[in-house]
Amino acid sequence: MADELTPETPEEEQPKKTHKQRKNGLYPGVSDELAESMRTGWADTELHGLEPIAQAAHTAARRAALSARFPGERLVVPAGRLKTRSNDTEYPFRASTEYAYLTGDQTENGVLVLEPTGETGHTATIYLLPRSNRENGEFWLSGQGELWVGRRHSLTEAEQLLGIPAKDVRELAEALTEAEGPVRNVRGHDSVIESALTDKVTKERDEELRVYLSEARAVKDDFEIGELQKAVDSTVRGFEDVVKVLDKAEATSERYIEGTFFLRARVEGNDVGYGSICAAGPHACTLHWVRNDGDVRSGDLLLLDAGVETHSLYTADVTRTLPINGTYTDIQRKIYDAVYESQEAGIAAVKPGAKFRDFHDASQHVLAEKLVEWGLLEGPVERVLELGLQRRWTLHGTGHMLGMDVHDCAAARTEAYVDGTLEPGMCLTVEPGLYFQADDLTVPEEYRGIGVRIEDDILVTEDGNRNLSAGLPRTSDEVEAWMARLKG
Repeated sequence: MADELTPETPEEEQPKKTHKQRKNGLYPGVSDELAESMRTGWADTELHGLEPIAQAAHTAARRAALSARFPGERLVVPAGRLKTRSNDTEYPFRASTEYAYLTGDQTENGVLVLEPTGETGHTATIYLLPRSNRENGEFWLSGQGELWVGRRHSLTEAEQLLGIPAKDVRELAEALTEAEGPVRNVRGHDSVIESALTDKVTKERDEELRVYLSEARAVKDDFEIGELQKAVDSTVRGFEDVVKVLDKAEATSERYIEGTFFLRARVEGNDVGYGSICAAGPHACTLHWVRNDGDVRSGDLLLLDAGVETHSLYTADVTRTLPINGTYTDIQRKIYDAVYESQEAGIAAVKPGAKFRDFHDASQHVLAEKLVEWGLLEGPVERVLELGLQRRWTLHGTGHMLGMDVHDCAAARTEAYVDGTLEPGMCLTVEPGLYFQADDLTVPEEYRGIGVRIEDDILVTEDGNRNLSAGLPRTSDEVEAWMARLKG
């Protein structure tokens, strides 16, 4: 990784004509002759006639709804800034969900500002870093200059793509410091913006903005539904990729599974939507096993919980529990089929007008019945559910909202989310599971170390629901036949 001239200070904080030299850099400085050479001889690369991004009309409608909700108030929604991974390397940037939802833009340091035009209405402006300055040398001397990290759009290009007037973000903090009137800001993403607004905002008012934007994402528009289906379709192909290389995973570790799925996510999308859970054997009993460093053994199960994130940041979230050698043992099939039956009951409960909790209750009822039937719990089932006794082996809730965040709408009010009612356009997961820990002495030995989860992405439709991830088999027989076909 090249390191010769990268300065230590961020580009927007650097003086206009000088750039701080990296300690221990091999070049002592920049000669006047080199600086002059770098200023000239560059072609004009401005892009013209750009078409708006696919979601531009949708983001405009979202901003209009936001404007109507908070009339007369200045609204500030930052994308966020790069975060240091180590020394002078950064984590890959992922724009804040609120910012990307309202703009379609994903660049670091961006800020959307809605300025009130009176008692009603707002003027939207997106503040961005302009293209690197070629006069003062930042394009090649700055660590975030174009010769180091790549070209970014000019402000004019951004306006064409996003459908929002664009200005230089380096002027925003000072302007916000001097601004008057009520302001709300989405916190936790940009410390510079927060410092500029420190005496103008309150925690309570900012939280109201965050809650509104979380609840606004509950019902997906046509663009979002299409992106979620795209994410799921890529995820299905990623699961197929994994099945085809299980022999290589057996020779190495769970990391081979993680890497295989990641390749699909990066080729067809932006990234994985969350850390892939590639849990073989007893690791399947750890709900968020993301170390992925364990052995993959024939005869064990693989719990694969993974999702591709699209370039527009919508993610799938799918789980299958697969027999590594292609065939379930009798006890594995018994537990798997119970979870499948539970999921079937949960999916059937997803429909408009139903309570959000209904699918969870339906799934848990089936699991409680199975645990009583197997003699692991003493009935009646209603007593088990009332006391939550099944949770020793079911552990988690049966699903959550899905969208730009894998656990979408998480800041929504309880009455609007888990105590709310399902509407067409909502997308959620249905993911019951049974987990028998390897050290659980309350169950027969044959159960110990077996974890099973089945998870699908379900869209609420006008007349019921649609399983977006129906492209992956779910019954134990179908899974075995699918794996045999893929393995040839």
